[in-house]
Amino acid sequence: MSKRFSVSQIVLLLVALVLAAIWLAPVAWAVATSLKPEDETTVTPLRWFGSEITLDSYALVLETGGILKWAVNSTVTAVIVTFMTVLFSAMAAYGFARTQFKGQRVLLALILAGIMVPPQVLIAPLFAEMVAFGLVDTWWAIILPQVAAPLIVFILFKFFQDVPPELEQAAFVDGAGRWRVFFTIVLPLSRPVLAAVSIFTFINTWNNFLWPFLVSTDPNTMTLPVGLANVVQGTFGLRYAQIMASVVLAGLPLLVVFVLFQRQIVRGVAHSGLAGQ
Repeated sequence: MSKRFSVSQIVLLLVALVLAAIWLAPVAWAVATSLKPEDETTVTPLRWFGSEITLDSYALVLETGGILKWAVNSTVTAVIVTFMTVLFSAMAAYGFARTQFKGQRVLLALILAGIMVPPQVLIAPLFAEMVAFGLVDTWWAIILPQVAAPLIVFILFKFFQDVPPELEQAAFVDGAGRWRVFFTIVLPLSRPVLAAVSIFTFINTWNNFLWPFLVSTDPNTMTLPVGLANVVQGTFGLRYAQIMASVVLAGLPLLVVFVLFQRQIVRGVAHSGLAGQ
């Protein structure tokens, strides 16, 4: 028996299809342009496809653009930032959720206030701090400011509050200490939310342009977005096929991450309430 759709379901489906088309149209145009011969990227009227499909722009980008080096830099930066952010945020969140200490409410209020402060407001003092410590054009200048994530602390704090304390009390009775309980009981129980915040942190770090752009002028430490902005345009001028090929290559790793971890993303959103963020 065929399933009948209600009017509201059909309307929602049509809205979703329109939004998907709006989002996918620029992506499809970038891919189509990257596969055109260079002299056909600016012909008028504009056409989706060229006279032939060619991978020359991808070959030129990989040979001369330095994109592989920037991709490695972005990967190293994103992995380190993700690991440090999730570890330190989980430790802070567990401390707020399970321990009592003087000034706890004040510190928690400051963390919540940090969520409401736009990151752009902190750029000037952070940059002055990096200059004072002599960290400009180093990995640490790119990594350290991104490790502080008040929103991640708050999300994990709310999750840890819902973890049954009886599980921890049983471990304490058996002689386990606070650190052992945290690493052997709490963190394994938190895998869904940890996976979700890890993936989102990785994606945000990979896509971050403004801060790495300000503190990195050395091509050897540039991340992929910064390298594409500073070097690709200067090297290729207005060669749109090569620029689009660079953009497509830059987005592929994130697509792979999402495809491989989409189940963890969905489970993490369901368990942590990230859908309401």
